Amino acid sequence: MTTEALGQAAAADELRAGYGRLLLGALRRAGAVLARVFGVVRPVAWVLIVGALVLWILGRSLGWWELTVAAVVVTAVLALCLLFLIGRTAYDVSLDLNRTRVVVGERAVGALTLANTGTRAILPSRVVLPVGGGRGVFDVNRLAAGESAEELFAIPTTRRAVVKVGPVSVVRGDPLGLFERVHRRDEPVDLFVHPRTVLFDGQSLGFLRDLEGLPATDLSRDDVSFHALREYQPGDDLRHVHWKSTARTGHMMVRQYEETRRSHFVIGLSTSPADYRDDDEFELAVSAAGSLGLRALRDSHRVEVRVQERALPSGTGKQFLDSLSALEHSKPRAGSVVELAGSVAATLPLASVVVLVCGSRVDAADLRTACSRLPFGARVLAVVTGPVGTSPSLRRIGEANVVTLGELAQLPNALRKVLA
Repeated sequence: MTTEALGQAAAADELRAGYGRLLLGALRRAGAVLARVFGVVRPVAWVLIVGALVLWILGRSLGWWELTVAAVVVTAVLALCLLFLIGRTAYDVSLDLNRTRVVVGERAVGALTLANTGTRAILPSRVVLPVGGGRGVFDVNRLAAGESAEELFAIPTTRRAVVKVGPVSVVRGDPLGLFERVHRRDEPVDLFVHPRTVLFDGQSLGFLRDLEGLPATDLSRDDVSFHALREYQPGDDLRHVHWKSTARTGHMMVRQYEETRRSHFVIGLSTSPADYRDDDEFELAVSAAGSLGLRALRDSHRVEVRVQERALPSGTGKQFLDSLSALEHSKPRAGSVVELAGSVAATLPLASVVVLVCGSRVDAADLRTACSRLPFGARVLAVVTGPVGTSPSLRRIGEANVVTLGELAQLPNALRKVLA
């Protein structure tokens, strides 16, 4: 085959590819148009459309004028309902929540503002505001050019969650609900429903309050916690020479220190459903962990929060509570509080204080095993949540203090018992 023939074949292939792309683009555009057209038809309308076609066919084929009249009536109803879709829905939509973070039980109040920024009036329509799994519906009257309407709403909160509010949808439809045209406006807003927490004095944490660091068993050449004297070794800092002992012994003696570590406050919150009797126990555990974490953050501790298989953001109080709002039960394969303690020891070996939080279905043996897996030298406190009505108690398992709670309000007094 000559070079000219090869060029012509390549040009033909390119031309066919171009036609293919044009055809594919046309089909996509046609599909989008059909999707918009069919998207306005509700299921009831499809039933009536099919019914009208059947009545027309039967009326013409059988010669029954009653069927033909019925077909005309149904067709007229469909045509009249289609007229309600005519009109603009070009609102300027503004969704404003006065607070995007609330505590369980509080109401989130917001305002929905619709403005007609066009030059023509907008006919009455409905506005749908999705809120989590539900939705609110507002009827908006006719808005002349330049007018606006404001709708106030309140969102009750009964459980901890991250609730999506929006996006706002403007609905134009007929009174019979046969056709509906929906235009989405604005962007959704996240509403963080924080768990309940209890405030208590910093001294309630007692031994947990450690801003200067905890002495460790490791020895250091330079620190703040004096340990002992030893003979000078090459490389020692001469500033640490103890001259009185040097003069008395005849050998150069230097100070040796215990290494201290900054307070590293770690919370291990079990999210395993097997560790809790019911959801109330789990919510109490989340609230207890949130209360302890907030207190530690206010005391300027470095706070780390671990749940099964992951860490929760806890750089600030807001970030910490936001992460607790979205917390859910972990999968069974993630393990229980025992596996969580092992993960804490593996990822945070220098933790100075560890608080384990779990439910009442964790028995003493498992709790002892979990505490034994925690980093060596860390001070351990276990908080066990029980059913409502459980009396607070304090016990000792191994080297750990174990506090049992039935209500969040019992937490401050229970911590004071730990210090007694």
